[in-house]
Amino acid sequence: MNTSSIRTIRRAKITQKTDANVTLSVIVPFYNEQDVLPKFHRRLTATLDDLLLQSEIIYIDDGSTDKSRSIVESFSLSSSLVRCISLSRNFGKESAMSAGLKYSQGEAIIVIDADLQDPPELIPNLIDKWLEGYDIVNMRRSDRLGESWLKRFSAACFYKLLNSIAKLEVPENVGDFRLLNREVVDHINQLPERNRYMKGIFSWPGFKQTSISFQRDARFCGETKWNYLKLLGLAVDGITSFSIRPLRIATIAGALTALSAFIYGSFIVIKTVFIGDPVSGYPSIMVIQLALGGIQLLCIGLMGEYIGRIFIETKQRPLYLIQSIHEQPTKKQIVKLGHTA
Repeated sequence: MNTSSIRTIRRAKITQKTDANVTLSVIVPFYNEQDVLPKFHRRLTATLDDLLLQSEIIYIDDGSTDKSRSIVESFSLSSSLVRCISLSRNFGKESAMSAGLKYSQGEAIIVIDADLQDPPELIPNLIDKWLEGYDIVNMRRSDRLGESWLKRFSAACFYKLLNSIAKLEVPENVGDFRLLNREVVDHINQLPERNRYMKGIFSWPGFKQTSISFQRDARFCGETKWNYLKLLGLAVDGITSFSIRPLRIATIAGALTALSAFIYGSFIVIKTVFIGDPVSGYPSIMVIQLALGGIQLLCIGLMGEYIGRIFIETKQRPLYLIQSIHEQPTKKQIVKLGHTA
């Protein structure tokens, strides 16, 4: 199907608005965001009202311990259907996004954080690109306000490392804020894996993609839930989920170490037998043993990461458990119910 046909079909889906036909789904995972959620919801609903689309907002409560859930469930009526899906505990953002994708009904699906670092006012730009025929529209951060130099530098190094060893192209400086076409989401929902690195999974299906640059704002209030240890764990998940090259690198490192040890050992024997030079003692032996021990432990730990992921996959546990689903009708639906009554 050519691009012009895709545009015609997508524009037709927008003009044929019915309560049963959701054009746009906005997925908002959150965890302990009670201070920012009211402001975020006002800005998001104002943007969606201007779009004049049949839309739904899916809030995913990832086991919040504050008043975030009750705040979402008490939001005033809007032109968008608002659904709050509460997970039974904190399963992590990757699982929360997976739940949102599973329950989305729209032809276009947007994932956005609730901390207002990603402006909801940019959603119309995403829709415009979707109408042009793109299946995935990535939001690339041209500026990352409120983030330290170390975090920006480490993120850039990670993306370069991931793209160099993985067999896919994960866009640099692109977070979870993006638009996905229905077909892409359907393919992602069919993936059976439990260890999920969503930035890689979003890129894995391929399809027609484009990017929009924007300035990412500093966090509106509160503190980030991602410290450096969690970011390091997420980086390890990303690398091990999409490549086995680290195992091959470990094999090559072991082979080179063994070869170096053989060459050095032969040199010591020849020097001792023919030259009579005594073999160096305790310091050199300790250095070699520590070096070999460190390489061995590193390789064992690397294999342990992959074995641990195999163990988790074999248990086939669900990604998340849903405690409750609260659905708030739109203003239009309330009016219809009133006329029916």
